[in-house]
Amino acid sequence: MSAQNPSPPLHTLLREAARAVAALRQGRNLDAALEAVPAALRGGAQALAYAAVRRQGSGLALIKALVPKRPAPPVEGLLLVALAQLRGGGQHAEHTLVSQAVQAARALAGPQAGLVNAVLRRFLREREALEAGLRGDDAVHEHPAWWVQRLRRDWPAQADALLAQAQQSPPFTLRVNRRRSTVSAYLQALAEAGLHGQALGPAWPDGLWVDPPCPVHRLPGFAEGWVSVQDASAQRAAPLLVDGEGRLPPLRPGARVLDACAAPGGKTAHLLELGDFDLLALDADAQRLPKVNETLARLQLQARTQAADGRDVSAWWDGQPFDAILLDAPCSASGINRRHPDVRWLRREADLAELARVQAGLLDALWPLLAPGGRLLYATCSLFASEGREAIAAFLQRQPNAQVLLTPGEHGHLLGLPDNAPGSPGLPPGDGFFYTLLQRPSAPNA
Repeated sequence: MSAQNPSPPLHTLLREAARAVAALRQGRNLDAALEAVPAALRGGAQALAYAAVRRQGSGLALIKALVPKRPAPPVEGLLLVALAQLRGGGQHAEHTLVSQAVQAARALAGPQAGLVNAVLRRFLREREALEAGLRGDDAVHEHPAWWVQRLRRDWPAQADALLAQAQQSPPFTLRVNRRRSTVSAYLQALAEAGLHGQALGPAWPDGLWVDPPCPVHRLPGFAEGWVSVQDASAQRAAPLLVDGEGRLPPLRPGARVLDACAAPGGKTAHLLELGDFDLLALDADAQRLPKVNETLARLQLQARTQAADGRDVSAWWDGQPFDAILLDAPCSASGINRRHPDVRWLRREADLAELARVQAGLLDALWPLLAPGGRLLYATCSLFASEGREAIAAFLQRQPNAQVLLTPGEHGHLLGLPDNAPGSPGLPPGDGFFYTLLQRPSAPNA
């Protein structure tokens, strides 16, 4: 940065990151906690907080070995942030990081600044022995033990790779609004703005990868709706529903389409970029629905939006059947774990049973709303079989006349590994998703 706009002091960023990590440890969503950070500090604090959360399991084990009694939440958060930087080969010298962490501790919990100093210096002296002493799934794999065991059950051959992939920073992928531009034209605009982009390949006709990532305000035409930020795997939803990625008759113009769990609106917008549909965007969370409207307004697209629980059909349905339904169901979000590393620490294994109940309830409630021959795309951003292939297997037991049209990936699961990377060489894989496209029989009473 220039002298007129200097970088924030490291101790200030450490302080804000520590507060956010402490909030996560107390059960709050990490991104929501980071929203409280002043805008000028948020980017730097987020990078520090995300790094700490990705190494939270081993960080907590180290703190337990170094401190007889659990520190107060802000101090624990600061130690997690500082230890992650000391262990990760960050850009700051060790003595600088320790000094700045002590200064941050004075602002967070003055009397315990000495504790922070002592703990960090002891770690540096005893690092080799402390690291060698880490045990257990939480510390070794940086995930809760139940999560590791679930992956080993569902994906025995891929579990280690999935756990390692979750520790990587996600790629910065974009979706070009084909009503406003093309991938080739937008790549040219990126180059003129001094940014490097690469097309995702033929299977992602509107997708591209920008490396290194940048703030959206630097993206050409972002405010004017030329482009949206969307993961490569998420970009497959709309084409799967509209025409089965070229393997089904496309939805006709004016087709009635329901996006049943629409917020924040990325898939809603993509559907409308692909065709002129009569689309209803539904979401049970009224506080998230304005984000859908904001997304559509920026992209100059139109849809009806309504706050309602898709399972409570009588409260929102007008009685007219839908030609297509997108059910991007609430789930564990285990497939976007690298993008939101707090998910693994907020989620509990017991949550999966309740989520399965919600997913089944939505499927059962929405299926009768399809017109004969209509299609429903069931999607979750999950790696767990209970939210993917097992959920659909159970649904097919309840609806044996439902026809499975498409199941991309392995049994519908797109793992966050090179098996679902875009086709161009060198591109990183998309997030973990599950997709199955189902069709209702053409007979009216089926």
